[in-house]
Amino acid sequence: MSQGAPKYKRVLLKLSGEALQGPAAAGIDFPTLGHIADEVAEAHGMGVQIGLVIGGGNFYRGAKSSETGLDRPTGDYMGMLATVINALAVQAALEKRGVPTRVLTAIEMRPVAEPYIRRRAVRHLEKGRVVIFGAGTGNPFFTTDTAAALRANEIGADILFKATKVDGIYDDDPVKNRKAKKFDHLSYAEVLQKNLRVMDAAAISLCRENKIPILVFNLTTPGSVIRALRGDKIGTIVLEQ
Repeated sequence: MSQGAPKYKRVLLKLSGEALQGPAAAGIDFPTLGHIADEVAEAHGMGVQIGLVIGGGNFYRGAKSSETGLDRPTGDYMGMLATVINALAVQAALEKRGVPTRVLTAIEMRPVAEPYIRRRAVRHLEKGRVVIFGAGTGNPFFTTDTAAALRANEIGADILFKATKVDGIYDDDPVKNRKAKKFDHLSYAEVLQKNLRVMDAAAISLCRENKIPILVFNLTTPGSVIRALRGDKIGTIVLEQ
């Protein structure tokens, strides 16, 4: 494998809604969106098949619906709709850069996106299109982390990239605790036993069942997606040990 060649053929990239928010208080910061689209476009140019799952926390977080007086299912459905807004924004940014895309949603809304069908998603990937999965799993009580793990398993991804605002998994919040210890690698069991909360237990368990590695890294560092694809030492890798 040459120094610049990708280590993985097919990846699932999980972005939080807050990743699109950038320095803004909420919503989408379009310069930030542009930087993310540049990285994904460069990755696509390497010949990597890319699936994307994006959260909706920059607009609405269903898990906090109890604080507003809404019931949890209603809040989760609102959050799913927020992910579709983000998916359409990412699609527009990528296509502006000449990257062919498809948005597939777990909740049907045919005027704006295709309904999610696994075989269709895989076919789009094989044709070189970036596939953006919207509306989570389509069911309440499941996070977009679980949706990312589910889609990674369904499309046969080589690895799940979780792009965050920190450079890996720590034993404590590194923002609040400067002495927090960073892990270079962990097993699925260690993540669950230590209750590290990098992803929910359902997502970790889904990846564990089919031995899909999870790489957690800092998206705000320029070039991080490309470095991850090349297999550089970056972030924290979670896999069976």
